[in-house]
Amino acid sequence: MRQRLNLPRIIKIEKVDGFKIQCMFNNGDSRLLDFEKIFNDWNVSEQDVEYKLLDLKEFEKVGLRNYTLSWPNIGFEIKNEKGQIEKHPYEIGPDVLFQLSQQMDTDETKPGNIIKSARLKAGLTQDQLAMRSGTTRFYISRIENNKTDIEMSTFKKIIEAGLGKQLRLTIE
Repeated sequence: MRQRLNLPRIIKIEKVDGFKIQCMFNNGDSRLLDFEKIFNDWNVSEQDVEYKLLDLKEFEKVGLRNYTLSWPNIGFEIKNEKGQIEKHPYEIGPDVLFQLSQQMDTDETKPGNIIKSARLKAGLTQDQLAMRSGTTRFYISRIENNKTDIEMSTFKKIIEAGLGKQLRLTIE
């Protein structure tokens, strides 16, 4: 059986503010990349291709390409197997970017945290919530600790049957 690798990928650039880029990764996390710190840690000097990115006008030309950050204005040329020159944009692998990034403070929007907060407010134990919603205490614990994904139908069942609340989803 073939195992599926879960490699980090950037699916959206959410915000560019100076040398800081907020990205959404394919696991749903919004993460912050502080390139001022990254370039400082890398000891970027005039000999490095990244040096041009220390110019904020050049840095802000960042885009998304192949699920990673890409600067088409900065790059390098290489010869292909036919001897032809190819231009490539400067990119950093999304796995490296994920490791260099910090998770944003979005915990209050995670389904597990919403359920846990509502359960505690209602004065219920995990066992009680599990019984009311037709799940198990183990499953409720995994959801509340953000160790498993939850289907919308199960989320609705826990909120409405388990907690006696109405679920409303808003997209802005």
